[in-house]
Amino acid sequence: MNLRTYSLVTGAYWSLTITDGALRMIVLLYFHELGYGPLELSFLFLAYELMGIVTNLFGGWAGAKSGLDQTLKAGLGIQIIALLAISFVDPNWSKALSVIFVMTCQALSGIAKDLTKVSSKSVVKFVVPDDVNDQQQSRLFKWVAILTGSKNALKGAGFFIGGALLSWLSFQIALIVMASFVALPLFLIIVLLKEKIGKSKKAESRRILSSTYPSVNRLSIARFFLFGSRDIWFVVALPVFLDENLGWSYQGISGFLAAWVIGYGIIQSVAPSIMRLSKGSNAAGNLAKSWAAALFVITGVITILVANNVARSTTVIAGLLVFGFLFALNSSLHSFLILAYTADDDVVVNVGLYYAANAAGRFVGTLLSGLAYLWGGLTLALLLSTGFLMINWVLSLSFPSTATSQLKTH
Repeated sequence: MNLRTYSLVTGAYWSLTITDGALRMIVLLYFHELGYGPLELSFLFLAYELMGIVTNLFGGWAGAKSGLDQTLKAGLGIQIIALLAISFVDPNWSKALSVIFVMTCQALSGIAKDLTKVSSKSVVKFVVPDDVNDQQQSRLFKWVAILTGSKNALKGAGFFIGGALLSWLSFQIALIVMASFVALPLFLIIVLLKEKIGKSKKAESRRILSSTYPSVNRLSIARFFLFGSRDIWFVVALPVFLDENLGWSYQGISGFLAAWVIGYGIIQSVAPSIMRLSKGSNAAGNLAKSWAAALFVITGVITILVANNVARSTTVIAGLLVFGFLFALNSSLHSFLILAYTADDDVVVNVGLYYAANAAGRFVGTLLSGLAYLWGGLTLALLLSTGFLMINWVLSLSFPSTATSQLKTH
């Protein structure tokens, strides 16, 4: 295994992840303080999620054409531009101008995040030795879980850092500090990462909106509903509920959400041990079905309790912890399966499609989070989340339990 390349790429991904989480929390809390409502807050993040869809689709294609090292550098550079640009926001601007400007800057940040993510996640397929036996597939699951889990743990840390920076520094200075934080790993990648990674040997044109692997298409659709279910109640509905109904401080909200995402990331990192995966993609394909069912059922229970005002505060907090545990296992399984279901020369494009579906789910979930809270509070947000998880579970029943070579149809 090429640990040097893995370390360089992972370190760069970590730096962007921290600033990505911090930026989300800074924007959410800063504009909520300025008087923006739930729907207006949702719109601030819509361009970010929308550009994620486009970036993953074409970023995968670009990575296959030019190499993952190039898309990684582009992602880090664009994040620096986005952070510096958003620091120019003036609280004296009209709401309409502020929303349009922030949406544009967030769109750049969305491009940066997903260029970096599709590059980093795809690299794992190339640094782990090319073998599809059960032992090697379990090893692949381990390294994917470590990258995915550490990313989410650091994004949670970013939530906390964002809330802290907003408390200690001005909005503008906080963003400049974060831009400097991304500049260092970009410099290291330019200087130290000399090899070409992930450049496809195939000359033919590639499908972008769907895959030639049926398993990848089904997994991508399931991913849409899985991540949509989380963001429907996590992005806007939950923070606003904690503020308006429970009276939490901004630092309390950012600290709790940070702890949740960190814990969620830790669970992702140790998912192979928790699920005792020993039979590679065969075991993972079957496990995905049962864990999807568990997440659907527990979210339905939380929804029923909240709708009937049964210890609402305790239910939301405890329910979020259980939801996070189960969601982390489902997400980790998906992240492994997209690589296990894909041959090396197709991995970049298929991972791009998969994360485009992920971004589409987040886009829809973000929009529905504001709308659901506006129309029916946290109860409606949870109800919609449960519906999404039911569809995710039904789709998981069709996941194949066969190795990569048996899944290709062309």
